[in-house]
Amino acid sequence: MQLTFGDAEGLGQRKKTRRELFLNEMDQVVPWKRLLALIEPHYPLTGRRGRQPYALTTMLRIHFLQQWYALSDPSMEEALYDTAVMRRFAGINSLDRIPDETTILNFRRLLETHGLGGKMLEAVNAHLQRQGLSLRAGTIVDATIIHAPSSTKGRSEQICTKSDGSAGRWLASLRSIRHTLKAPPCN
Repeated sequence: MQLTFGDAEGLGQRKKTRRELFLNEMDQVVPWKRLLALIEPHYPLTGRRGRQPYALTTMLRIHFLQQWYALSDPSMEEALYDTAVMRRFAGINSLDRIPDETTILNFRRLLETHGLGGKMLEAVNAHLQRQGLSLRAGTIVDATIIHAPSSTKGRSEQICTKSDGSAGRWLASLRSIRHTLKAPPCN
């Protein structure tokens, strides 16, 4: 895979991230050839009319990324645009070759329809056991900021008139984020 200038810029003397180290390790540990052989009979062939399918290797690696990082289909597509490490792991060398969320969904459905998820898990577990490794569950958090309109109309006047301890805490919070809420100053 040929790197873009943006991808190659920081490859020289920089520190490798935990994600990069993890994906490098998974690249070595996962039995990719065995998994590809399981899926290949069910995957659409290239050379047909219309839009050509993405490389099976790319879609399988994207599926694993999605599972490891607990990403939805839209989040996976976005992560591929955002993260060069994930693109490299998936074998994507151009931003215009990133599968959209529907393509990612269709690949997952193909695996589910043919019952390949369980077979893939068995193959991975057997491979890991032969190498003396074990699979443990863990959580990688994908935080999303949800923009919602704030309902602060009339709130600052009510807070300023209260005299109990909770009003003081609210007042301190309000003062610290006044520029965000655009609340009038309390006297």
